[in-house]
Amino acid sequence: MARQTPATPLEAAGPPSFTVVVTTTGLSAIPFNRPHVARNELNYITEAVRNGFTCGDGPFTRRATALLEEITQAGEAMLTTSCTHALEMTAILLDLRPGDEVIMPSFTFVSTANAYALRGAVPVFADCRPDTLNIDERLVEGAITRRTRAVVVVHYAGVACEMETIGKICERYGLALIEDNAHGLGGFYRGRPLGSFGEMATQSFHETKNVQCGEGGALLLNDPGLVARAEIIREKGTDRSRFFRGQVDKYRWIDIGSSYLPSDVLAAMLVAQLESFPSVQARRHAIWSRYHEELAGWAEENGIRRPIVPDDCEHPAHLYHLLFPGLEHRQSFIAHLAERGIGAAFHYQPLHNAPAGLLHGRAIPGGCPVTEDAAGRLVRLPLFADLDEDDVTRVIDAVRAFEVTGRQR
Repeated sequence: MARQTPATPLEAAGPPSFTVVVTTTGLSAIPFNRPHVARNELNYITEAVRNGFTCGDGPFTRRATALLEEITQAGEAMLTTSCTHALEMTAILLDLRPGDEVIMPSFTFVSTANAYALRGAVPVFADCRPDTLNIDERLVEGAITRRTRAVVVVHYAGVACEMETIGKICERYGLALIEDNAHGLGGFYRGRPLGSFGEMATQSFHETKNVQCGEGGALLLNDPGLVARAEIIREKGTDRSRFFRGQVDKYRWIDIGSSYLPSDVLAAMLVAQLESFPSVQARRHAIWSRYHEELAGWAEENGIRRPIVPDDCEHPAHLYHLLFPGLEHRQSFIAHLAERGIGAAFHYQPLHNAPAGLLHGRAIPGGCPVTEDAAGRLVRLPLFADLDEDDVTRVIDAVRAFEVTGRQR
């Protein structure tokens, strides 16, 4: 198993206030997710407003960027308005043309494919591994054609893809390697942070992530040759940033781009989150570990698979999922928890056979049977930093009370 971070208390300020929902049992409901708020968000947001610099690239943007670069060890980070927009920037930086192909997993969020389809490129969907649910590296080379320009990996649940193998394939064929690291902040592959492997990587700071500012993201650039153009693309295709640094006497339209730069107010919230990252991670790891240890016997008795983390990977405790024997068991389990006031959720639906996937992309020969199977059996348990020990116990007790029926043993 991966190395785990020991649990430590969260900031003294405690969680934010929320409307209390009471179940028929008289207990408060446990949501699937609750965005964590640390100690200094409101102070920093107030400071951003009072200093009169609320647009992008202000003091808090610079502070958040420095903290993110320290965590990821990326060459350069640029905050964006979402991970979706960071992915769109990678597509522009690749100079994709209609008909170019980008290999990616079918088991991912729609933004991974949308970013490249918007440029006219064809998403080529590969199946996932049965263990980690990451793109199956054994299928990547066979998916390459003369039109292939890049490979996009998605570190599902923050567990690293097989980066050594995929990296060598990309190097051999001259392909760009992009990391969709929306789940992976704080994750490692062979001791190296996720987000530091590809020429480019993307981060998400959506409220469902370990670090959040409601909506937000970042583009990580590990190829220095991409930095100057990325800055222009992020500023609507202009050299506005160079103008404010005094490097040009006026700013002009230089390239295609869009408004990908977030407000310094959002960056202020992100600074507080990144500063609290160690304690947030400690709490999430403690919850993840309790689930993993205390559900082991129940899972084995019921034919349910817990997460698999290879020895050379360290996960960031982004999510905890279970794979049930079949769809009917998964749906019964979700209903079982809902009756007890506990939120649980399934996850990605395959992209290769989705309506837009059929229109804009294609699956590799042989299709994606592992993806289709996993999508119908997977469920995620509540996991957020403010989930206290009593509620973790409630979740575990409720899970253990469920029995898979009608299963062949």
